[in-house]
Amino acid sequence: MSVHFIYGPVPSRRLGFSLGVDILPFKTCSFDCIYCQLGRTIRKTIQRKEYIPHKEVLHQIKKSIASGQKIDYITFSGSGEPTLNQALGKLIREIKKITVIPVAVLTNSSLLTRKDVRKALLAADLVVPSLDAASQVIFIQTNRPHLSLRAEKIINGLIHFRKEFKGALWLEIMLVKGINDTKAHLEELKKAITRIRPDKVQLNTVVRPPAEKFARPLSEREMERTRKILGDNCEVIADFKKRKQKATRESLEQAILSMVQRRPVTLKDISFSLGKPSEEILRPLDALLEARKIKAVRRGSSVYYLKS
Repeated sequence: MSVHFIYGPVPSRRLGFSLGVDILPFKTCSFDCIYCQLGRTIRKTIQRKEYIPHKEVLHQIKKSIASGQKIDYITFSGSGEPTLNQALGKLIREIKKITVIPVAVLTNSSLLTRKDVRKALLAADLVVPSLDAASQVIFIQTNRPHLSLRAEKIINGLIHFRKEFKGALWLEIMLVKGINDTKAHLEELKKAITRIRPDKVQLNTVVRPPAEKFARPLSEREMERTRKILGDNCEVIADFKKRKQKATRESLEQAILSMVQRRPVTLKDISFSLGKPSEEILRPLDALLEARKIKAVRRGSSVYYLKS
């Protein structure tokens, strides 16, 4: 069976219908974040190499574009840190030659200290780097990084990248209750944000099932309090607004499997992404549950489906 390096388009709260591009083996990352919706990191590394054949990735992207499904962004994200793949810059440039669909990269910022990584991202339209910690102690508690990484160096890398990058820069902060949400730490984050000068700051919290059960979300009121502390260009990420997607012709079971391998999804997520009514999703979903290829986990009032 061929390997799928792309998934979706999936509904994104920030990017509309996002065609995900996954250019790393599952859970290959420089971090092992306590809140990660994909579980613990299997291979923690800062080594850059071409983990996935870029020509096959490009071929699959071309097929998805030709399918006629609505795609608002082509987004490098998936199951690991995309800047670890040294073909990232080449892929972005090749994509820009074949489509006007904007390219986004979601990164944990860990390798922006490197000039070659910053250069690789310059052709992107949007980069969404994360910064969950402004001190080394909180950095270790929240992100459990590779031992060589330092919070202050990453902040400096973000500052350098902002000076070089001409596209949009949206800084994301994932807040975990009792870990990185104290007033003292938020003030440190605010100082870092002032130095980085992103176009906007987006606040997120633990919604999908996390790697560690102790990683708990902030309430709506706590998120609003944090927003006020961090400044005027800060926003709490809103819910995805429902829009109509063209129905997929791909096997529903295969399409659902491809989605849950990258992140936990709800029935509503699947329905939006595949352009199918919820009633039509239930049968293949039940078949996958019965075959134990996926599992269901309740988080608050929502049920998420994820890889078994």
